Amino acid sequence: MDRRKFLEASGWSLLGLAASGNLLESCTNDKEVKKVVPSSTGLKLYWGDLHNHCNITYGHGDMRDAFEAAKGQLDFVSVTPHAMWPDINLLNKEPRLKWVIGYHTDAFGRLRRGGYDKYLQMTKEYNKEGEFLTFIGYEAHSMISGDHVALHKDINAPLVNCTSIQNWKDKFKGQDVFVTPHHMGYQKGYRGYDWDQFTEGDQTPFVEMYSRHGLAESDMGDYPYLHDMGPRHWEGTIQYGLEQGHKFGFIGSTDQHSGYPGSYGDGRVGVLSPSLSRDGIWEGLRSRHSCCATGDKIKVDFRVNDAMMGDVIRGNKRRIYLNVEGESCIDYIDLIKNGKLIARINGPHIPVMPQGETVRCKVKLEFGWNREQTYIPWEGAISVDKGRILNVTPCFRGAAFTSPQEGETEFHTHVQKILSVGETSTELKLYTSMNPNTTTSATQAVILEVEMPLDGNIIAEFNGKKLSHSLAELLQGSRTHFMRGWLSEALLFNRAMPQSCYCFEHYMEDDEPERDTDYYYVRVRQKDQQWLWTSPIWAERI
Repeated sequence: MDRRKFLEASGWSLLGLAASGNLLESCTNDKEVKKVVPSSTGLKLYWGDLHNHCNITYGHGDMRDAFEAAKGQLDFVSVTPHAMWPDINLLNKEPRLKWVIGYHTDAFGRLRRGGYDKYLQMTKEYNKEGEFLTFIGYEAHSMISGDHVALHKDINAPLVNCTSIQNWKDKFKGQDVFVTPHHMGYQKGYRGYDWDQFTEGDQTPFVEMYSRHGLAESDMGDYPYLHDMGPRHWEGTIQYGLEQGHKFGFIGSTDQHSGYPGSYGDGRVGVLSPSLSRDGIWEGLRSRHSCCATGDKIKVDFRVNDAMMGDVIRGNKRRIYLNVEGESCIDYIDLIKNGKLIARINGPHIPVMPQGETVRCKVKLEFGWNREQTYIPWEGAISVDKGRILNVTPCFRGAAFTSPQEGETEFHTHVQKILSVGETSTELKLYTSMNPNTTTSATQAVILEVEMPLDGNIIAEFNGKKLSHSLAELLQGSRTHFMRGWLSEALLFNRAMPQSCYCFEHYMEDDEPERDTDYYYVRVRQKDQQWLWTSPIWAERI
């Protein structure tokens, strides 16, 4: 069976949309793909969070718990103190904002009265080359220039003050420091980003396009800005910046304020690197070899000719290669060129039942839904009675708030843990609280990648109850269980996802340049509303 027929049999549809009059052509078999795909780069995608907060300044949750939470589901992290606000005096014009000045300056003072030394010490304590990397970073607010994070390669970096964001950039010239804007989509002059201040190069190779604040890809689409800082504003968005001709990579970070770096669904960055080393991750970020994800660690290999995401090439004939492995059923994959959708590849509406004695699937088990605001502990194991567990991926969330919580004097982070992983079982220790509203999730989950027969069972034993479903059952649909009856905590066996619905490989060609420099990027949407965006690749006309 050729590739196109195979994909159609798996429920995929390929839509080549007109782009300046030309249609993209897809390959029809694997042999044809191998002729055009460059050799393997030997790079791996590593995941981190470079912007999040705990109680070291304003925010909640102990800093050690924050590092422990990060270590449980990330490869690298910067736990980020709020450090300064050089133009905070602009708020004096409005008496109703006086409390904002006091709140922030008190926090900045605590950082300088011993907090930063404690932060340096703990960051160095948790840094383990090749296992888990930690970076020094801290944040400066600015009404005029927008908020930025200074990320240092040097793990002994001092705290550097500034009189403006530009003054900060000047002080860091010639040093290994990234100065990165975030929550860019707010209105300019009100802590949104001013693209006139963007300078391309090693100091700002990437921007943070997604966090708990929302998505700044455009002024339309998913994840609008709902914080009291205001709605999304077109001139602060990623799409606006790209259309101005700027070159930058994409990252996501949580901007968590409850001490849970990498909080699932709040934003993460993926970086291509040959190894989990400080030099490798730094070079991957500097080269814009990065992607932005909401939560799921969606693997993507996106190339144009010999270039990978973040690169610039020359040539009028663009061979576009794409390989995606999701964590759930892919809804669609988009190819964006110069701000326009030029191709959409639709995943199956319902995953196709796999055939064979042994099949590979991903199954997400999700815990939560209890009515109480107090935390419910879950201790137990998930196992399989036939086949084997190939991988266990954590999907752990922090508390669902971004702003300071009025009247709350102390918040204790409940760190979710995978205690062990074996070929047939994994032990978990989790805590869940009620979902704060009907559109915000506070559930905790793990994704099991399994290889097993259809009559094999996935068994969950937690809090004195044993629950079991065959893989064949779960391929037909999800199964739910209340632990203590209606309105109590519940466990969800999500629908099992066969490999055919979360893996996709494709080749296309585009041979019609539109501009002197065209840009391309890919976005992937899963049916569970988890997203990924690659950094762009720029192609210059010859």
